[in-house]
Amino acid sequence: MVVSSHSSLLISTILTTLRGAEDGRSMPIKELRKVVLLQLEDTDVDVDKKSFKKAVQSLEKGKKLNLSEEGVCKLKKSEMMTTMGKNKKDKKRKLEEGNDLASNNKIVKKVFDENDDKGDADEQDDTTAANATTPLDKNVPCKGNPTGVTRLFIGNLPFAVDDASLRSFLEPAGEATHIKWITDKETGRFYGSAFIEMADSRGAAAALSECNGTEMMGRPIKLNFAPAREGDIWPPKSNVVTGGQAQSKGVKSMSEKPEDCCKLFLGNLSYEIDDDATHKFFSTVDAEVKAIRWIHHKDSGDFKGVGFVEFWNTEACEKAATLNGKNLLGRPIRIDWTD
Repeated sequence: MVVSSHSSLLISTILTTLRGAEDGRSMPIKELRKVVLLQLEDTDVDVDKKSFKKAVQSLEKGKKLNLSEEGVCKLKKSEMMTTMGKNKKDKKRKLEEGNDLASNNKIVKKVFDENDDKGDADEQDDTTAANATTPLDKNVPCKGNPTGVTRLFIGNLPFAVDDASLRSFLEPAGEATHIKWITDKETGRFYGSAFIEMADSRGAAAALSECNGTEMMGRPIKLNFAPAREGDIWPPKSNVVTGGQAQSKGVKSMSEKPEDCCKLFLGNLSYEIDDDATHKFFSTVDAEVKAIRWIHHKDSGDFKGVGFVEFWNTEACEKAATLNGKNLLGRPIRIDWTD
């Protein structure tokens, strides 16, 4: 049986996600699919219900996991043993590296002690030791985090969230070193979720136990371990928190303007948007609005975060287009021409 690269990536992501679960093994299937879907958001892999079901069935058939009647996916012990064995080897390797570093630090300290300026030498030695040991401790398995995961998925975020407020929310548990906001590729609309990198495995475990289910700006936050897939560049090379929601992607250029165009597409809109706020926004460039149409999901009726605005003439439409990327109710909106 030939497995496509897409199927292989989907299967690999399912296994990786289960290994990053709180117990290092199991997760409700609906929750599993959601986390897998978001991890594959930036790829061309289609994670619809049918393909996800086939992947789970394939893993069941291959005796890598079980799906219980309660809808919980659970890794087989053989898969757990593989993971645990790897962790033990990693832990042993880190311990050996730590012993080597400890030995090196003794040599360094001796050199510094022989220096006349002993105070400066001791300070430099302490800094060297701290910098040397921190990377070794980052992914050490700990209570509540048996696989030493430092990457988390965080969902149900308020749409007013930003880098500063999310870092502040997580601060009691530990430091968030990187944030990747999850947005729609086409519209730039924020999905209310993100991937975060904690400074170490203990901070990730603390975030899950202390912050999962607690409210942020009136919304109960959802947290899960979400280990990066093999081959992913994570965390980003910069140690500075990325983003500011869709702003991190920059202002998307507009398409070619149709002749005598009087209508614009609006994307990445706040869920608090209304007609009055829109009229006021475009009035800042003296563009009078003729009509507004908001787009909703057919099945649920939920607002999609996009809409269309019509103006009385093409001159007003051109003025309105100059606001592309400007903030409307705290969100950088995307504007484009439309017929």
